[in-house]
Amino acid sequence: MDLKEWFASRRQKREAMQVKQPLTTEEYCALWTQCFQCRELLYTRDLRNNFHVCPKCQYHFRIGAEERIEQICDAGSFAELFSNLESADPLGFVDTDTYPNRMMEATRKSGLKEAVVTGTCLIEGTACALAVMDFGHFGGSMGSVVGEKTTRLIEKALELSLPLVIVSSSGGARMQEGIFSLMQMAKTSSALHSLHKAGLLYISVLTEPTFGGVTASFAMLGDFIIAEPGARIGFAGRRVIEQTIRQKLPNEFQTAEHLLKHGQVDMVVERSRLKEVLNRLMSFHARPPAGQPHNGPRGRQAAETVSRR
Repeated sequence: MDLKEWFASRRQKREAMQVKQPLTTEEYCALWTQCFQCRELLYTRDLRNNFHVCPKCQYHFRIGAEERIEQICDAGSFAELFSNLESADPLGFVDTDTYPNRMMEATRKSGLKEAVVTGTCLIEGTACALAVMDFGHFGGSMGSVVGEKTTRLIEKALELSLPLVIVSSSGGARMQEGIFSLMQMAKTSSALHSLHKAGLLYISVLTEPTFGGVTASFAMLGDFIIAEPGARIGFAGRRVIEQTIRQKLPNEFQTAEHLLKHGQVDMVVERSRLKEVLNRLMSFHARPPAGQPHNGPRGRQAAETVSRR
């Protein structure tokens, strides 16, 4: 091999050995996710396969309504209802931007028209009515449409004699709708009273975070109240309470575990077990065939029985 051929051979080898460019910020974020609690760097695909729960510290990441529905419902069983409802602008509200513009931006970011998705589905073969809130859309705030969709779903559950499951994730009322937003608390609570009188089951699932008017209304009215581990649940924020009472609150204040300890929720259930637990609770409450007595456990006793299984 002469010198010319040797250089040509070296050039071909260099061209064959493509040097990979470093990942861009967007590519890096798509591949890796850092845990907010333990700061562990997690492979995003593995995190998704683990229900978006950190395998090291069991921190439960926030997830959107569509992914929550995929985790809870049997494949292909969810049928959305009332998807045509959209928010109006009753007050002509303007701060640094108009309310319609803010709604369009929230829809662009979340891919949803509103902060709740409602419908019917099967959970391990058991039919139920399901509402799932999405914190990624306007902070999961409850405006007129969220209240209306939730109320219509409750009425649908009453019409079809279905158990009801609502998964809450909200910052509270939507200030851009003022009193119209606050009225939804009474409307949803009244509809749930009708469901209760009919003897139908309502399971409330509280996720990170659940605050404000949602907590003060339908989120805390469940026959069973389930919370995800570590979820923050309350009415006012921690800082507001500390400034009001002028005292330092415990570190675990407003967490799901703290509420369970003080009897404000019935169960704290890991995300990977939620589907199974929902099915068992609905099975406990299922009406027996005509003429057969139902002597199964009720209330917190049933929750504790299911939790131990």
